[in-house]
Amino acid sequence: MNRLAGWLAAPLCVAAAAAWADEPAGGGIQPAAFDAGQALAASQAAIGRQLSPLTFTDQHGRPLSLADFRGRPLVISPVYTSCYQICPTSTTWLKSATEVASVVVGEAAFAVLTVGFDTANDTPERMRAYARQRGIETPQWTFASADAGTMARLLDEIGFAYKPAAGGFDHMIQATIVDRDGRVYRQVYGQQFETPLLVDPLKKLVLGQRLEEDTFSSVVEQVRLFCTVFDAKSGRYRFDYSIFLSFAIGLISLGGVAVFIWRSWRAQARGPRAS
Repeated sequence: MNRLAGWLAAPLCVAAAAAWADEPAGGGIQPAAFDAGQALAASQAAIGRQLSPLTFTDQHGRPLSLADFRGRPLVISPVYTSCYQICPTSTTWLKSATEVASVVVGEAAFAVLTVGFDTANDTPERMRAYARQRGIETPQWTFASADAGTMARLLDEIGFAYKPAAGGFDHMIQATIVDRDGRVYRQVYGQQFETPLLVDPLKKLVLGQRLEEDTFSSVVEQVRLFCTVFDAKSGRYRFDYSIFLSFAIGLISLGGVAVFIWRSWRAQARGPRAS
């Protein structure tokens, strides 16, 4: 676990280490080092946890509650706006992954929330500028600020840990997927993660919601989602007709077996005919 956690946190830890290298040796008490292993354990322990209906301020200065996102999956991404490389790159990558997810499950089927955990600096204005610089203006994606107490509670509930470091913060690069009831469902790690790590959990959550709906359109959507698979060669999702065809052939085969058994039972029930 320590090796995995160290690899996941490496980009920010290396950046901070470079900054510390410029400090003179013995220049006061150094803060405790960021423990990537403990951070990963805390992140995984958050899975299944119910999030509180905390209140934030969005990038336009409007109040926002986590409860507003209930009813559809939510992706939460913590960043700090003064980060000059890792956080912007991670957000840009998340943008590309969510664009794929929007094609697969529908743009309105899930939401994204980027929160600024550097509460002293990540104001609504800074969050709005951060979003604009990434070219993110979609209604499904919100950038939010909060007071220190609210932010600390959210980060604790989603299992996100960070420590101040010279020139920034050490932290895991993490996106948290929350289900429609507000429970942590999955964690996605890394600056440039594989797209299915985000899209497939969202697909499962949306498909599960569709299964509860009893309409013709929801049934059609269920079939579409079930048969949409990731093609590793092209790096895209596509509708796999073979899955639907195999399912149809299976149903026909089962129907044939059922007819054969029924006819055999009928023949036995009639008994032998008199000669």
